Amino acid sequence: MLLLNHDYAGHPFQVDLSKALANSKLNILHAFAGNLVTPRGDLSSTNRPTNLTFHEIPMDAHYRSNKYSFHRRFLMERLYGKELVNLIRREKPDCILSANTPSEPQWMLTQSARRLHIPLITWVQDIYSHAVSRLAKKFFPLLGNLIGSYYRFLDSQCLRNSTAVIAISEDFHAPLAQLGANPKRFFTIPNWAPLEELPVGLKLNPWSKAHGLENKFVFLYSGTLAMKHNPDLIRSLAYKFKDDDTTRFVLISEGPGADYLSKAKQREDLKNLIILPYQPFSNMPDVLASADVLLAVLERDAGIFSVPSKVMSYHCAARPILAAIPFANQAARYLQANGSGLCVEPEDLDGWLAAAKSLHASADLRNRLGASARSFAEKNFAIRPIAARFEEVFQFALNNPLPN
Repeated sequence: MLLLNHDYAGHPFQVDLSKALANSKLNILHAFAGNLVTPRGDLSSTNRPTNLTFHEIPMDAHYRSNKYSFHRRFLMERLYGKELVNLIRREKPDCILSANTPSEPQWMLTQSARRLHIPLITWVQDIYSHAVSRLAKKFFPLLGNLIGSYYRFLDSQCLRNSTAVIAISEDFHAPLAQLGANPKRFFTIPNWAPLEELPVGLKLNPWSKAHGLENKFVFLYSGTLAMKHNPDLIRSLAYKFKDDDTTRFVLISEGPGADYLSKAKQREDLKNLIILPYQPFSNMPDVLASADVLLAVLERDAGIFSVPSKVMSYHCAARPILAAIPFANQAARYLQANGSGLCVEPEDLDGWLAAAKSLHASADLRNRLGASARSFAEKNFAIRPIAARFEEVFQFALNNPLPN
């Protein structure tokens, strides 16, 4: 059996899944987009099972600079979709799993799968049309509703034509059903992080030494910092500790959030703020180990369609997490239920600063929360049981085709 695992983003835990599935004797073709500005897993051909193949689908070389132009991004994603369809026609997989894919290429993939009678499993990480609608209304007040309606239509058609739908949280079930997905075809598999590839590390390591962090107290944010995040929360922390030479704030990201903080660093003379590009995944154990506190932020209106996967990776590091995330979001519930971090509502600036101060002051608190974080990861992120759940969904899709 050949499974096409199409993860547009190439994120670490999807790569973890492909490796586990290949080790269970499935033939896996793991396809992903080139030229994206996003954290990546190890997508090299080394250190992989022989029945796992990675395939980079070309993305326009100018995609990074045009990502936030609706028109240009639309055209580039259409071209990407054509390349994806060509791959499907050429390889003719027995089943397709698709995640993190924008609506246009996902719809093109869906049409191709239906024509070729290939079961399609849509793995919903974000409800894409919700995010597009929110941004379209912000940037195009007159056309925003029309643009949002178009993307809701595309998402609806993709979901209706999916043989199975995997949601990362039961919170997604109601909005997915509203878009037309069949609840009888729903499965819920929460996100995780590649536990074996993210061991607990020491603060004194080659990466921390290379960046002068080994003797500093470090608040660290690693991952996407885009339209659904509020970078000013990180700026406010750096400003609060501006005169404390023992403390550093490290941002590992690219895009608008990093650009905003770069300007703030210059404007407010924030010498304690260090901004770095995305790091190779092989460096991530040392990167996370360099932190004393790990940061996560998510805007309130993004909380209904997103669960920040960085929070899962943070749990592996045995470091406390400070988050400004809506309490109703699944990531916030994890932190609160498992005692792995401190969480405030996204608008609670005073609470955010106070929580940071508490973590900065108390090693006992940090150690307790960090130990709980790693314990949660070890109990929930073992890849073999997770892969077995995906295999059950594949079997369902093969045995329960959509009506013609």
